[in-house]
Amino acid sequence: MDSTTKNSREELVALALKVSKNAVAQHSNFHVGAALETTQGEVFTGCNVESDSYGLTICAERVALTKALSEGEREFTRIAIIGIQCDENGNPITEDDEWYCGEPNQTGLGPCGACRQLLWDHCRDIEVIGATPEGEVGNVWQLAELLPDAFNYEKKT
Repeated sequence: MDSTTKNSREELVALALKVSKNAVAQHSNFHVGAALETTQGEVFTGCNVESDSYGLTICAERVALTKALSEGEREFTRIAIIGIQCDENGNPITEDDEWYCGEPNQTGLGPCGACRQLLWDHCRDIEVIGATPEGEVGNVWQLAELLPDAFNYEKKT
């Protein structure tokens, strides 16, 4: 932890894991959780919410971000993201399951492109913690690494 963070990476991953259990993922059964930390150490969480009209599905990262923004927060330090493939009952799929084909994110899940842009718009170059399906800290990036040459709209004053 540095002087601008209040929670350890492990604590943020644990919060993302906890909220991933609330995912509404009736189509993909892929439960995603996110925990977004403000500069004051407050954490806003979110889970993915799928729609029958796939384009209306909302990612966990955007849920956490919009919750924080709607509460007036504007300064952020980092976000932790976890994704877990589950069966139709919401139970994580393990190596013991007959249709297990390996987890695609063994080193940590990163945000999709749309989430990368929205995080950049409102958080700029925050730390992104990609958690493994087992709830461990995996890859750690700066958002600029995940979104090089990000689109920036600078208002002229």
